Amino acid sequence: MPDTSTYRLGDALHRHGQAFPDARDVRDFLAFLAGAPEVFERTHAFGHFTGSAWLVSADGERVLLTHHRKLGRWLQLGGHADGDPDLARVALREAEEESGLPDLVAEPAIFDLDRHLIPARGNEPAHWHYDVRYVVRATGSEAFAVSEESLDLAWHSIQAIAQDPQADESLRRMARRWLARTL
Repeated sequence: MPDTSTYRLGDALHRHGQAFPDARDVRDFLAFLAGAPEVFERTHAFGHFTGSAWLVSADGERVLLTHHRKLGRWLQLGGHADGDPDLARVALREAEEESGLPDLVAEPAIFDLDRHLIPARGNEPAHWHYDVRYVVRATGSEAFAVSEESLDLAWHSIQAIAQDPQADESLRRMARRWLARTL
């Protein structure tokens, strides 16, 4: 029998789709969730769930991004579920590990969804990441520590990301969603 966290994720995906009728990929995420019990394991060859953090500063005006070592791009913090179907917990764990920031708090509702293809590298074939993203708030110190997964970390203006045509499309989408929410 599937973990009750799997059912909670399904419910959260339904709520996200209702709250954001234009939300990307909700049906695809639900179908993928129902497809196999291994969807939370990185060994699932077709793809797997990941959890990411839209890690906002205490003032809500900046987001902490990583210059991702493997992909060479500025992205939100996050990573593999590694068997954990509670993706809010995964997002929080990854934010803590990748930033070194204490006192982070994850909001329970899904903030954004993004399904993207990860290119083949070495012995690892190309596969899909079904990335479920959560708002994580910095409530204490904002002095981060760069982990081995990053080339660099930096606080970026959310307003600037929303207006930057060179920024990753999913970052622009999240920045616009955040700005609409805070108005």
